[in-house]
Amino acid sequence: MIWRVLITCLALFVSACEYKQTDWSPEPYVQLEHPEWSRDAVIYQINTRQFSQDGSFNSVREALPRLQKLGVDVLWLMPIHPIGEVNRKGNLGSPYSVKDYFGVNPEFGSLQDFQNLVNAAHELDMYVILDWVANHTSWDNHLLKDHPDWYERNWRGDPHPTPWTDWSDIIDLNYEKIELRQYMGSALRYWVEEIGVDGYRLDVAGFVPLDFWEDVRRDLETVKPVFLLAEWQQRDLHRKAFDASYGWAWKEAAHDIARGRADAARMTGYYADLISTWPHDAMRLLYTSNHDQNSWDGTAFEIFGDSLETFMALSFISEGIPTIYNGQEAGLSKSLEFFKKDPIKWRDHPHRDWLAKLIEIKTNHSTLHNGAWGGRTRPVKTDNPGQLLSFIRGKHEDRILALFNLSGETATFTLTSGAVEGVWCNIIDGRQLSLTIGSKLEFDPWEWKSLKLCSIKN
Repeated sequence: MIWRVLITCLALFVSACEYKQTDWSPEPYVQLEHPEWSRDAVIYQINTRQFSQDGSFNSVREALPRLQKLGVDVLWLMPIHPIGEVNRKGNLGSPYSVKDYFGVNPEFGSLQDFQNLVNAAHELDMYVILDWVANHTSWDNHLLKDHPDWYERNWRGDPHPTPWTDWSDIIDLNYEKIELRQYMGSALRYWVEEIGVDGYRLDVAGFVPLDFWEDVRRDLETVKPVFLLAEWQQRDLHRKAFDASYGWAWKEAAHDIARGRADAARMTGYYADLISTWPHDAMRLLYTSNHDQNSWDGTAFEIFGDSLETFMALSFISEGIPTIYNGQEAGLSKSLEFFKKDPIKWRDHPHRDWLAKLIEIKTNHSTLHNGAWGGRTRPVKTDNPGQLLSFIRGKHEDRILALFNLSGETATFTLTSGAVEGVWCNIIDGRQLSLTIGSKLEFDPWEWKSLKLCSIKN
């Protein structure tokens, strides 16, 4: 009996010692460093095939001064690699059906043409990220012949497209193979180390194991600071691998509100989840149009109608990294073909100046910068949550108040809680507005105001 007591006491003593040795100090969730140039970056997506009549790297390079004037910082080029011919879709095929990870699509030009584009962008203090397809290859990629064991197999033992998709022009890779990981890592490193690209947008990133992306990030950082964007929506991606991930929930809320399927409370739910679940330093990609939406979900004009400029503004005022799809500044109002030639019809359009103004606002107000460089979102409540989305970004005196009528009807509302007391200056026209709890306001359909705190009331 005495020995049992002694053993029990010893076990309790060891357990207590182990407990005391546990360090409960909090650590930042995000364990990577964003490149300094992503601080206030705005991404511009380029569909090289449709960007110009000839769809070439050289045409993109010639447009760089115009894009610089618009104010964008990061150029995201859709995949530039040779496209598979076996099971090709359409007459030109999908750029996401990659035949050679070390080559360029001759449809766009030569490797030297692409190198010239990257160099020209850097000379204008712009950065280039490549769209990279790691999950799958074309049927005629040389890897299938040279390394057949690198591919997933179905019950018959045959390579197959991604399950439950219509991606019949591709076949899935198997990331249980260390040799595949080494090959893909070396290809990703090549474009950074030899050509000078500044990072990647990783297609269907969630279909590839996270530990591979963490290895990729660690390896690329030995070359230079890079920016990695995941086409996926998952918090864990941000810990050691990705600077940014998709804000699909924001986009879906915006679509449903614009189409009358939901009210402003749907968007409030997105921000509640953002504040409670996502680390401050995790950038969320926000957009009103991109190549996917523009191809199968209708154009931004079709989806948003009169609310388009309102949601454009919200994507720049919100926590997140805003994205412009090529042609939006020209009022692109049709879906671009995906598998055949369909060049953008460039024209003067009010959205060019509107987007330039939004970029200027984001750049000039540090509270609106990306990740932890910018201000955190705090709720402001009104008595009309069905129409009004209202929040403050920032802290102390460095604050921006956002008030958005997310409805096609006139909205009257009263401010009921939040740090709103003070004199606020409209960041668009500079007009002052004195606010306090109990202030009553009326907004026109889809009207919004973004206000910078000018002075605090005593």
